[in-house]
Amino acid sequence: MSDLAPKTQKRLEIQGFVNIDEKVLASTAPWLRLAFGICTALAAIGTLLGSPAILLALAPIALLGAIFPVHPFDLIYNFGIRIFTGTGELPRRGNPNRFACGLGSVWLVSTALLFLVGKPVAGYILGGTLVGVGLLVSTVDICIPSMIYRAFFGWRDRDGAAASKQDSPT
Repeated sequence: MSDLAPKTQKRLEIQGFVNIDEKVLASTAPWLRLAFGICTALAAIGTLLGSPAILLALAPIALLGAIFPVHPFDLIYNFGIRIFTGTGELPRRGNPNRFACGLGSVWLVSTALLFLVGKPVAGYILGGTLVGVGLLVSTVDICIPSMIYRAFFGWRDRDGAAASKQDSPT
């Protein structure tokens, strides 16, 4: 597998994928988008249909992605797809990525509540914004919630120790 482009490497580091062997990260990087792609597709369907049921069904999955270092949709890759691709398991998700899932869970519930209380325009706006943010991370690895996490908590590695200046993208 080829090396990661510097921009992709930086974007993945922002998401918390640090201290991971470069070859492992390069071979699995495209698959790190899978969980966000599935979530984004389901959020788009729920928003387009104005369906609180779909959005509320997705919220606990996003919450599990925040609680655990392996997103539930990563299991599709880890126990299925990777057998056919010959690549290793996905690296564990760091705190910035997990923060994004937690934020996504709150965002999904908020959007569903707007549809439930009869505020469809606000629901479409909030849901559409969520889908837009999800499209960025699931296509080009730009994760706005991870950037917010980094702005508040700085550059820390997976163990909570401050990352060295050379390890931190600037």
